[in-house]
Amino acid sequence: MLYIMRHGKTDWNAKYKLQGRTDVPINDEGREMARRAHDEYESVHFDVCYCSPLVRARETAEILLAGRDVPIITDYRLVEMCYGIYEGQENSFSMPDCPINTLFRHPELYTVPAEGAESLDDLYKRTGAFLEDTVYPALKKCLDVLIVGHGAMNCSIICQVNGIPRKDFWSAGIENCKLKELRPFEEQRG
Repeated sequence: MLYIMRHGKTDWNAKYKLQGRTDVPINDEGREMARRAHDEYESVHFDVCYCSPLVRARETAEILLAGRDVPIITDYRLVEMCYGIYEGQENSFSMPDCPINTLFRHPELYTVPAEGAESLDDLYKRTGAFLEDTVYPALKKCLDVLIVGHGAMNCSIICQVNGIPRKDFWSAGIENCKLKELRPFEEQRG
């Protein structure tokens, strides 16, 4: 089985700041969310956890899996989408001409990324490679895989696994510290 979770809340989440690859830690509320997730999902079996190297995802994974013998393996392909010069921008929607807003309002039209930002094509390419190289082989060995990551990065994985079109990219979003179960080979198991 494949499971995916978004990191605990950060101060930047609370301020609606674009985090991207900026290495912002979870805050006290985020740690409490991770502790509640630890208790809520204690009976869910994981053989391995793959995690973004950013501290907010790593700390969430460590709290979630505390006391369990589950290896946590970081992989750079799970880092959050890069928002370029707009990382740290608070409430980008207050800037009507901000090009990054296309990603949030019409992701299928986000073909030319903002300055220094990552395109959806690039995000899909790296997360798709991670699925092909790492996740699918583990699932074929009947391992239960957990991914702990970020909003946009998680959406790219969920969209690819579930065949969700890019126009509905954000419909795949997960709340902080909530676990989503994915079944990539469901048609083959049934």
